[in-house]
Amino acid sequence: MTITPTPLQGCLVITPRVFTDDRGYFFESFSAKNFNDAVGYEVNFVQDNQSFSTKGVCRGLHFQKGQHAQSKLVRVTQGEVLDVAVDIRESSPTFGQHFGVRLSGENHQQFFIPRGFAHGFVVLSETAVFQYKCDNYYNKASEGGLLYSDPELNINWEMPTANLLVSEKDLELPLLKNVGVMGL
Repeated sequence: MTITPTPLQGCLVITPRVFTDDRGYFFESFSAKNFNDAVGYEVNFVQDNQSFSTKGVCRGLHFQKGQHAQSKLVRVTQGEVLDVAVDIRESSPTFGQHFGVRLSGENHQQFFIPRGFAHGFVVLSETAVFQYKCDNYYNKASEGGLLYSDPELNINWEMPTANLLVSEKDLELPLLKNVGVMGL
């Protein structure tokens, strides 16, 4: 596997070594030892999640606060998404900055997002199956988020924002400047 650091400290793009022949392909999608060696510390994933979405669906930007903060290892098994992490660590030199990567069932890349980041994605293909591992259990009382269209974040979702399908709940998320202390 190849590990590529991003401009946001701790966020990594992981590209597996894919073996192909006339039968198809094979790759190791996860090895705790190799993963922990790559990130430099032990991450114990405790929950796997999966979503199916259609073109233009934008999910996010979500995070968990305080003791319920989550690291995520995300990938797409079918289709293509633009996956985005936003640094919400107030003491970070990249606070408020974001990084996006295209993940697809064809490139098999994964994106590691450590605790202290908001996360979201938009579906670029007709449909997409999105999977992710979390190192902490979901806690409804600790959920938080940022408005996907926050002008301060200035995220290019690679689709006109008027064409995005966003949940009512996500449309009501605050701007970064109104979120306050994250408790991360």
